[in-house]
Amino acid sequence: MGFFMLAVGLSMLEGWLNYTGYIFKMLWLTNFSEPTNFIIAPLIYLFVASQFKDFNKRIYWLHFLPFLFWLGYCFFFFIQPDVMKYNSTIEVMQLDYPRIKIVQEISDDPIGIRNFVNELTGISFIIYNILILRLVFIKARSLGQTIFNTTNQTLKTIRNSIYHFVIIIVIFIVVKLVFKHDVGDYFIYLYVTFMVFTTVAQIMNTSDYYNQVSTFLEVPSFKYKKSSLDEAEKNVILNNIVSQMENEKYFVKSTASLSGLAKSINESPHHVSQVINENLGQSFFELMATYRVREAQELLKTDLGKKLTIEEVAEQVGYNSKSAFNTAFKKITSQTPSTFRDS
Repeated sequence: MGFFMLAVGLSMLEGWLNYTGYIFKMLWLTNFSEPTNFIIAPLIYLFVASQFKDFNKRIYWLHFLPFLFWLGYCFFFFIQPDVMKYNSTIEVMQLDYPRIKIVQEISDDPIGIRNFVNELTGISFIIYNILILRLVFIKARSLGQTIFNTTNQTLKTIRNSIYHFVIIIVIFIVVKLVFKHDVGDYFIYLYVTFMVFTTVAQIMNTSDYYNQVSTFLEVPSFKYKKSSLDEAEKNVILNNIVSQMENEKYFVKSTASLSGLAKSINESPHHVSQVINENLGQSFFELMATYRVREAQELLKTDLGKKLTIEEVAEQVGYNSKSAFNTAFKKITSQTPSTFRDS
């Protein structure tokens, strides 16, 4: 997801340079983000696939081949003189400026495929959305549910994300049919910006930052300085946290969150975070990892644990990702789950 946001950001940066005209002051950057056209859809697919236990990391690099090919092919354009890039920008943006005559020593498009970059990008988006839908339908069918009527949080989240991806494809197709060139890309940028803002809103909504008695100007180390909790209250909250973890096994929920834990013991997320930090010397995520790894260790010792795959063990203790489980397990025990089980 991080690489996806980076790729989208680079594409939007180039759009901003084009629409503001600053690209004419930095002609060497012309079309620098074009190769990202062929990495955005694969990254979305890999992000979705990584949420499921059958994600095959051994062949994921194959999805980057179109991007690497186009990046290499674009070097024929990147090595062109600025005059040629000036003419290219005027043509793409449909500006009523005079062209400068130039004799190209090396073609910027040796096999004549760059003119079809929009069509190829659209095909890439459609193919990967079909692959994403296939993954989701298979997962839903394995649970005996549908993507439109499911209780699985992972499926719900991915389903809602698919809606956004489909909308982007529709906007892309409409823009390319109407504008032909890149002058309508701002519609896509506007919608992607909307997606970024909604993502930020979700992060803010689930954060305990706004429950803190502090301002954004305060140094983070003083975040509990003004807390009203005394030691007795901290102990009560701590006991409730431990009870939720050890008796209710709150940590096995794949949707477990600080706000959810706080709600289950009728406390504010800020106070719960404070007690975990000060009394246990851990962050919420470190606490969750500790309990999940401990639970996984007990499970791996059983006959059932010996039959389950590592992905299934990860799911049983609350992880949606095998890689996240392996990372946490090795950090805490200095062993991988497989090594621990074998020993």
